[in-house]
Amino acid sequence: MLAPHLDLKTGWYVVEWLIRLSALGVVPLRRSPAAAASWLLLIFFFPVGGLLLYLAIGRPAFSPVRERRWRAIRPFFQETAATMERAGGCDGGAVAAFARTLGRLPCVGGNAIELIDDYDGVIERLVADIDAAAASVDLLVYIFADDRVGRQVAAALGRATARGVRCRVVFDPVGSHAWRRGTLRLLATTGAQVRQALPAHLLGRRGRADMRNHRKLFVIDGRIGYAGSQNLVAKDFRPGVVNRELVARVIGPAVAAMQAVIEGDWQVEGTHAPDPASVAVPQATGTNRLQLLPSGADFPLEGFKDLLVWLLHRATSHAVLVTPYFVPDEDVVGAMRSATARGVIVDLVVSAVVDQRVVHLAQCSYFDELLAAGVRIHRYRDYLLHAKNVAVDGEIGIVGSSNVDLRSFQLNEEVSLLLYDAAEIERLAAIQAAYIAASDPVDLASWRARPKLRRLPENLARIMSPLL
Repeated sequence: MLAPHLDLKTGWYVVEWLIRLSALGVVPLRRSPAAAASWLLLIFFFPVGGLLLYLAIGRPAFSPVRERRWRAIRPFFQETAATMERAGGCDGGAVAAFARTLGRLPCVGGNAIELIDDYDGVIERLVADIDAAAASVDLLVYIFADDRVGRQVAAALGRATARGVRCRVVFDPVGSHAWRRGTLRLLATTGAQVRQALPAHLLGRRGRADMRNHRKLFVIDGRIGYAGSQNLVAKDFRPGVVNRELVARVIGPAVAAMQAVIEGDWQVEGTHAPDPASVAVPQATGTNRLQLLPSGADFPLEGFKDLLVWLLHRATSHAVLVTPYFVPDEDVVGAMRSATARGVIVDLVVSAVVDQRVVHLAQCSYFDELLAAGVRIHRYRDYLLHAKNVAVDGEIGIVGSSNVDLRSFQLNEEVSLLLYDAAEIERLAAIQAAYIAASDPVDLASWRARPKLRRLPENLARIMSPLL
């Protein structure tokens, strides 16, 4: 008869192999080869720990309750899109048609747009717009802090509600976790209605608790809208790190799309489907054609990524990608390499200032192959360049909340604003050129000469990047 400790050891051995064999049949389903390989590698070496981690964050899906709520509001988006097309639909060509398929919202003309790359200037303009609001203020943001910037915006909300303006705020409780309780107390003093996006619960929530609402959209009176990368927090909220952002301020019919996205996110955290009448299409104010592209797990395709890959494959002259976090998948890397092979100049602008160490290490692991393929990599000095924007061939510009990383592609709710007119794309290109002028180029020979001890953590981070 086997000793008890041998029985226990044998049982544990059997359990570990059952976990490994089961993972082979479950993990690869609806998952990229890289992500599947990372999960299988983790589970193979650490079966029990890997299984627990997989059960916690391994399934990129929302809870069934939220999925049902999202399905219930799809008709709202369909009707809003139809109303926008009737009021101000425009011809944005093949790009707009593809983006319409991905995000379900159309290109519309008649807009005025201003690109603002002054962090404090954005807050000042937003507060001034809230102070001039006559009917409504809606803020959807990843981080709402109770610091000096948060208090400045909250004070404006309080003044607005005192005038009878309906104010609503949706913020992400995980993105805002360092300030969440203080922010709730702060907003409670303003009279604004407040909801937390994708509230995380330890019990009773199926799906990944790290699937977040990363959008930044602000709409005043359904007429003025802001879209970009900037949160409602001080630019130096991390010690030793100062953020630089890019935000688009829009007046015109495209603001209806911003209002619709906010309305959908507001209602999906509640119990009622939004009323299509709650979104009115503003009158034409300018001449710019714009299109809003929401993306995330609510949509069948990886909207921002699929559009980016498609644009890179059809690029003919020049593409610029600006992102603080660059952890791409095989599709993006392949598209960038294919573009350079066709003679397209591809500039990648990342931040030399680091705020997330593991993500930075994973990012660095891609530099060698991209530099060897001819991609030009620039590391922006002095600030954390948190802006996320793209320009391709002078024909399309993108400003939004989405990074060029797996988290933004697959897990986060994101939103991007597409620019179709030459003057605004040139303005975006000028901002990007200033980024490059303030950056240090990465040279292939110098990069390969870096200490070998740095390469191991970079490669380990890359292996784990699908799990980030």
